[in-house]
Amino acid sequence: MKNLLSGEQDDKNAIVTVHSGAGGTESADWAAMLLRMYSRWAENRGFRMEVLDYQAAEEAGVRSATFSVNGDYAFGYLKTEAGVHRLVRISPFDANKRRHTSFASVFVYPDVDETIEVEIDEGDLQIDTYRAQGAGGQHVNTTDSAVRITHLPTGIVVQCQNQRSQHKNKAAAMKVLRARLYERQQQELQAERDKLNSKKQQIAWGSQIRSYVLHPYQMVKDHRTDVEVGNAQGVLNGAIDPFIEQALLKKVV
Repeated sequence: MKNLLSGEQDDKNAIVTVHSGAGGTESADWAAMLLRMYSRWAENRGFRMEVLDYQAAEEAGVRSATFSVNGDYAFGYLKTEAGVHRLVRISPFDANKRRHTSFASVFVYPDVDETIEVEIDEGDLQIDTYRAQGAGGQHVNTTDSAVRITHLPTGIVVQCQNQRSQHKNKAAAMKVLRARLYERQQQELQAERDKLNSKKQQIAWGSQIRSYVLHPYQMVKDHRTDVEVGNAQGVLNGAIDPFIEQALLKKVV
């Protein structure tokens, strides 16, 4: 991929959160598929991905997952993925084999390094610890070490449960909080806060940026750039560079 990036944030690592939308198990499974897609993309580029928080759904898939991606211009590339992603397929959870539409949202933040000042007053933090829960697997920690931090002035809530140590979970959660507060500051400085918040509110579930159709045909289409790829399985295996490159070329983010 050509380097189409500019701006001081673009060369940073990324923190990404995937949320399942309305639709229960269908959307939770779709969110897990997106998590796998970004994992494969990162692996293919030689980037390092680390899951910071993983909230498993009751039956299958994931309600919410937050992960970091470390590599050259990771944030600059992945910022193009922020928005609502729509899946159309024959449901593997429907005994009648009907077609279902599922939604999941993706949020992307720059990973702020320690040299950037982000003032956080300890008195503004509410820190709760709890026992991690889930359906099982490598992401679940059954000790009382999970940490949830609420930044009271902004209402931002972050959490981490993926480490065995409460100290490490708190450090990881603070890292996500710092990134989100930094992103908030940038929005305010650029006078785009209202515009970006309005875009995020639309993620309840109406204006998708991309559709992934697996039935009755296979096609992935980006609605911002009109890029279409017929190999949907290849896209779901991490081949998202054509969408990223066109989004950067057309400056849709």
